[in-house]
Amino acid sequence: MKKILIANRGEIALRIMRTARKMGIPVVAVYSSADRNAPHVRFADEAVLIGPPPSGQSYLRAEKIIETALAKGADAIHPGYGFLSENSAFAALCASNNLTFIGPSAYSIEIMGSKLAAKEAVKHYNIPMVPGVDHSISDEAEARKVAREVGYPVLIKASAGGGGKGMRIVYEESELKEQMERAISEASSAFGDGAVFIEKYITAPRHIEIQVLADQHGNIVYLFERECSVQRRHQKVVEEAPSAVLSPEVRQAMGEAAVKVARAADYLGAGTVEFLVDKDLNFYFLEMNTRLQVEHPVTEMITGLDLVEQQIRIARGEALAFRQEDLRIHGHALELRVYAEDPMNNFLPSVGKLEVYQKPSGENIRLDDGFEEGMEVPIYYDPMISKLCTFGITREAAIKRMLEAIAMYRIEGVATTLPFGKFVCQHPAFTSGDFDTHFVPKYFTPEGIAADGEGEVEVAARLALKLFQQHQATLTIPHPGSPSWGLVR
Repeated sequence: MKKILIANRGEIALRIMRTARKMGIPVVAVYSSADRNAPHVRFADEAVLIGPPPSGQSYLRAEKIIETALAKGADAIHPGYGFLSENSAFAALCASNNLTFIGPSAYSIEIMGSKLAAKEAVKHYNIPMVPGVDHSISDEAEARKVAREVGYPVLIKASAGGGGKGMRIVYEESELKEQMERAISEASSAFGDGAVFIEKYITAPRHIEIQVLADQHGNIVYLFERECSVQRRHQKVVEEAPSAVLSPEVRQAMGEAAVKVARAADYLGAGTVEFLVDKDLNFYFLEMNTRLQVEHPVTEMITGLDLVEQQIRIARGEALAFRQEDLRIHGHALELRVYAEDPMNNFLPSVGKLEVYQKPSGENIRLDDGFEEGMEVPIYYDPMISKLCTFGITREAAIKRMLEAIAMYRIEGVATTLPFGKFVCQHPAFTSGDFDTHFVPKYFTPEGIAADGEGEVEVAARLALKLFQQHQATLTIPHPGSPSWGLVR
């Protein structure tokens, strides 16, 4: 592999570039005009403007990216996550142009890109599934029949979906028709595919995923789990590894199931198998993400492995240098996704200029970002500013370090999820490990952050008053000629 083009932007582009540079491989950046002055553009060995700000005119232009790679002499493309990373047509286009796609095959992406196709692919491997149907439903009468058989509440899900789009919870039959129409409409709008299916809604589930690596020589390993249950609008905000609740036996069973899913998809590279886990630690296959995950740093921190390096080595045809029995969990890691969103206003985007941007640093703190002070957070892309990660020998130590890192991180000019991260890390449900995907609706209110902020103000005011009184007592200058004149206190 002589040169890699990074078909992405921001923090993930920088993160991939750092590993490539460590491996001695030159990199080519692509960028939109909105990212002209972005750090990933300056960090790369070469950089090429590929279009105006909208992603459809820049980062999603598959043909233009292929053309750029060939023109710059790149022989591989790393898609990062988002944009074209799970686009099977793009993976096929890379292959047809003799470019190595650093990821799975177009076949694997296509199979796992459809929840229904994924269910079909893995059903022969004895992997636990959520009760429901394995085909799309558009007929209301059939939907009613299935929902009655499965039992309410049920979940209507878009087959091609993700991120909570095309997903509706139905608690009783009178809601079914309306919710089904909404799910189909949203799925059609978001994915160009209105296919939906119905499955049992698992109440109070945890969202736990397993990281896998698969090489071209038939070796597949799992790198343990990540707990991703703290979400807003079905999007993860806080992740950790390992989970606070899995026993070694359940962890092994989930890992082995994830390996079977990868094998069923003829998988290659780094991938993530997602599961729902109920209160009794029964787990059910949800889907497979055929790319590097946003939250991959927490796995790197507890295993000591560089997942991007592993992706590149696998894409070069190398065999994994370790076996399952060589892998161990060391310590605990947390990740907070720092979004330019206002948790005081339903997590709505808060784009603007980073008037102040001071990064936290120190032992056991990792910050993956793509911004600098004075930069604008553009409206065209995902509003994530950074991924703030901390490590500790214990979960308690990792949480404490996260709170310290949040306190060090200064961002002004846009609202961020930093206060929300602090709220999570201080909440008894989180610190005890007794939480699920309903953490935000159950526990979070803007008033909780406001009260915390008011408390800080009160403490600061009291401290200031105390210091002022101390200074008055010790630094009052006596009148010249008095007995105390000239004495140093």
